[in-house]
Amino acid sequence: MVRRDFPKIHFYDQDFVDIYDKTWAWIQDCWNTGSEKSVIEGRFFSYPGSPVLHQADAVFSSFFLVYSNRIYQAHPTLDIFYERQEPDGAIRSAYDIETGRPVTGPENPEGLALPLFSWAEYNLYHKTANKKRVKDVIPILQKYINWIDASFKQPNGLYRVPLSATGMVSPAREAAAYPVDFNAVMAVNVLYLSALADILNDKEASFQYKKQYFSLKTRINDFMWDNEDGFYYDIDEHEQKIKVKTLAGYWVLLAEIPNDDKAERLIQKLQDPALFGSPHPFPSMAVNEPAFCEEGSGFQGSVYPHLTFMVIKGLERYQRWDFARECATRHLYFVLDSMSPDGNHHKGNLWEAYLPLREGPAQWPDHPGYPRPQYLTYDALSTISLTIENVVGLFISLPRKTVDWIIPNLEIMGIENLSLKKNMITILSNRSGRGWEIHMESEKLYYFTINILGKKKKTLPIPSGKCSMLIDKL
Repeated sequence: MVRRDFPKIHFYDQDFVDIYDKTWAWIQDCWNTGSEKSVIEGRFFSYPGSPVLHQADAVFSSFFLVYSNRIYQAHPTLDIFYERQEPDGAIRSAYDIETGRPVTGPENPEGLALPLFSWAEYNLYHKTANKKRVKDVIPILQKYINWIDASFKQPNGLYRVPLSATGMVSPAREAAAYPVDFNAVMAVNVLYLSALADILNDKEASFQYKKQYFSLKTRINDFMWDNEDGFYYDIDEHEQKIKVKTLAGYWVLLAEIPNDDKAERLIQKLQDPALFGSPHPFPSMAVNEPAFCEEGSGFQGSVYPHLTFMVIKGLERYQRWDFARECATRHLYFVLDSMSPDGNHHKGNLWEAYLPLREGPAQWPDHPGYPRPQYLTYDALSTISLTIENVVGLFISLPRKTVDWIIPNLEIMGIENLSLKKNMITILSNRSGRGWEIHMESEKLYYFTINILGKKKKTLPIPSGKCSMLIDKL
């Protein structure tokens, strides 16, 4: 079923390996071309049967397609959005696949979406080392920011946007004029644009983006942080906090907005069963909120894989590798256990959203067709990206020629035949009579860092060819 040319993972729980393999097979169904009449040309990633291509499809799919050994390219879906940029810089949240025209609604007439392109492009650069692409996309992303600033930035320095632009609409957030997630994502956007400018050694542009970033960071801390509750909230049109704890408040971790003390208070809430530390991490609304629904009801408690991915990537920014891995593993067990009621993981579906307190897909009786099965825009972030990065623990940067292996303890696991441009690498750990051994194979030199949390950290140049190392000897 699975083509041999995808990277192969090894893990002691075979169910994780099986669902990883199956996801690559299912992605084929999401790899679309428009019909003969369609004006969108080429192949792109979108949900099967959807008449519309969403910005979220382009952004989130890039985080797992980069691991496909270039069988599925991550950039063409992003490029469809860039090609449709309007003269004032606008890029809309969705386009009709047949006509190529923007799809907007009365609740979000400008078709605004969370501006995550620069985060996706930064990740793409580290997996492809394509510096020319960085040079080509920065002007597009700069024009996009100019449009958002001109249309939505207010005199208080924050962004007032329709709630539906966040993709996270619930009755408890209806009064939000300045959503915390949108404002935090704008900070993510300029933070990564600064990093992209650094790649090109453009010091002036990098400085300007950092200036925008620190200005926005200050505003978010001033207006949205509640010191008493230790949380970041949406604010209403009168700049008053709307005291409902939702997962929207965790985009600030990815944007590196809280200092260490504030971050610690936020992270504690992810561990508290009365708040976000539910059995299946992480509910979209805190368990103790009056509006929380244990059946999910959309963003009133459902667990969405793309939001869990966001929180885990935020935990990494604060070096919480151990907790990030624990949450990724727990999340994947719930994903597996929700596939079919009889515990047979070889049948059943992945889902767009899950129950927070027990296994199973989320429920929302008034919305037929919710949650969507095999919604890989979200699900493959878990079964591919989190599996490689947080369960197996591998972080790869092609331009730096580095592979970091960050694990709490040694287990039988690894990856085989992962393509780093023209370099195929294999890294496997197992236990032999001489102790824990790591076997490696690669075609070119790279730098390997093993970080066994709290025990050992060592960086070694790995030559081309086959080699092995004994951990006890490091």
